[in-house]
Amino acid sequence: MVSQTKRPRIVIIGAGFAGIRAARRLSRAGAEIVIIDRNNYHTFVPLLYQVATGFISPETVAYPVRNWVRRIPHARFLLAEIQRLDLERQQVIADGLSLDYDYLLLATGSQTRFLGVPGAPEHTFALRTLDDAIALRHQILWSLEQAVRTGDARYLVFVIVGGGPTGVELAGALQELLVGPFHRDYPELDLSQARILLVQSGDRLLPSFPDPLGGYTLRQLRQRGIDVRLQTRVAAVQPNAVELSDGTQLAAATVIWTAGVLADKPELSRPDDWDGAARGVAGHQKVVVEPTLQLARYPNVYATGDVAHVQQNGEPLFGVAPEALQQGDAAADNIRRQLRGQSPQPFDYFDKGRAAIIARHAGVAYLLSKLKLSGPLAWLLWLGIHLYYLPGLANRSALLTSWLRDYFFRDRAYRQRLTPPSATANRAAVRPGSEA
Repeated sequence: MVSQTKRPRIVIIGAGFAGIRAARRLSRAGAEIVIIDRNNYHTFVPLLYQVATGFISPETVAYPVRNWVRRIPHARFLLAEIQRLDLERQQVIADGLSLDYDYLLLATGSQTRFLGVPGAPEHTFALRTLDDAIALRHQILWSLEQAVRTGDARYLVFVIVGGGPTGVELAGALQELLVGPFHRDYPELDLSQARILLVQSGDRLLPSFPDPLGGYTLRQLRQRGIDVRLQTRVAAVQPNAVELSDGTQLAAATVIWTAGVLADKPELSRPDDWDGAARGVAGHQKVVVEPTLQLARYPNVYATGDVAHVQQNGEPLFGVAPEALQQGDAAADNIRRQLRGQSPQPFDYFDKGRAAIIARHAGVAYLLSKLKLSGPLAWLLWLGIHLYYLPGLANRSALLTSWLRDYFFRDRAYRQRLTPPSATANRAAVRPGSEA
């Protein structure tokens, strides 16, 4: 499809944090903007675990892309699956449609990396897409019902793989769900026998945070009865069972994989072209970009978010939402510079900090690379940050209402199991396109 106007065409693949941020930043560039995604909504990934544990509805974290697009001059949205890119011909092939571009921004996000663990792709639940979160919620509810019906203890065992923010936050939320709403919903079950096991390969939790905050997190989880195994790996996953690296065999109906990501790169017309187009492919299969976020061989192509390997001060960035937002801004600014005949500028990430929530009144935060917070203040800060960044007034209102309901009544409204569980639990093989 050739542009019907004389305006330069900018194609953005991915309606996640970086893609949407870039599109909005380009609103005054005077260019035609085409946003392509396999979903017609933007997913607020940091709150997916709250969908999975019944805090909030799926719609709360899904914001319609067209709500943004209609406010951007000369922009349109295309719901399609990317089949391949032809960087030489400057074409995007999506659902059989060929789309020419002058500038291309890749913001395709990531998919789950199973690290070669046998059985993990088939028998675990991921938590990277909205479908993943809904499937996990259904599985948790199904497990409780099966425990009532059969009395089998494995239905009350939940194994979480990965001790980063997602794993920690999920473990805390699941524990509160078991001792709160589920304790009232299932009087026939002795939920004191329920078990949450958090497996972390490293020697501490939250490795992207300073050591003291990881230690605080470990103590808080263990005080709540969560079994945290450090320096332990999952060796294999079987239907209803998991094997750990220390030889432990554990019967568990629900295994959740939050460890490891893999860049979700579109296919190219020339199979070896990623190495030729960029400065190689780094760990997690991310595209190594120039400091300006451009591909080395194709200066009109940018990569941002989880698909891009970006370094600062010789160290790779962590791949979190604030980085994607700033990269979206930087890529958009550089495209605008190119449109004006100017040179792109290197990306410089300003690290405002990071925060994670553990449970009620317990959180950790590391601000401006110097200030360490833990406890209720960090918990409140986390709540405020996520309420601020969640797009849409209606979404924020729904989120705040759900949080207040849980806080004052210790009740979670979204405990309905609307569809049956998948025969093979994992949904992560479906490549996400809306994350960053």
